[in-house]
Amino acid sequence: MSPRKSAAEAHRTRERIVERGVAMASVDGLGGLTIGRLAGDLGISKSGLLGHFGTKEALQLAALRRASEVFSRAVWEPASGAEPGLARLRAVCEAWTTYLERERATFPGGCLFTTAAVEFDAQLPGPVRDAVVRLHQTWRHRLLADVRHAVAAGELPGDGDPEQYVFELLGIFFSLNHSVQLFGDPAAPARTRTAVARLLRGPGEG
Repeated sequence: MSPRKSAAEAHRTRERIVERGVAMASVDGLGGLTIGRLAGDLGISKSGLLGHFGTKEALQLAALRRASEVFSRAVWEPASGAEPGLARLRAVCEAWTTYLERERATFPGGCLFTTAAVEFDAQLPGPVRDAVVRLHQTWRHRLLADVRHAVAAGELPGDGDPEQYVFELLGIFFSLNHSVQLFGDPAAPARTRTAVARLLRGPGEG
């Protein structure tokens, strides 16, 4: 096999490992993502899998990075072209609702970030927990920037607290993931849209 083909094959194998790792972690948590189990699922040797990642921690971090890429493509990118402020917030929330409602092929156990937040919130700091915190904080800051823009532009009430808006938005979407995954509630996406519309109601919108 030529070096080019060998590199391409290694890349394909690594992609398969990460994709399967993301799916597994969404169901069993990042702690359930073990070298042995993943190797068995993919029909490759443990040594072959270790050749790509070296450690369980490196595999967990790779799964988080891939989940972040999927989330960004599904939620942020469709809304990124909207006007900053209320228009983009509403577009983000609609894409976020659709993502949690439909993204079952990649995340059969629901949003990996929600799973990871619950799994690691009480654990001691370390590379994986730190990555979970960093990803959540990045998303929170992105939401906060648009809320602040909306308040400054008069699109949301001027006496509104941007931090409170973000707190409530995050609560709404944690609840959506919980309702879809734990209860299989078919009404949860509609309830989410109602909650978001009520929260992001501009002055004079009733």
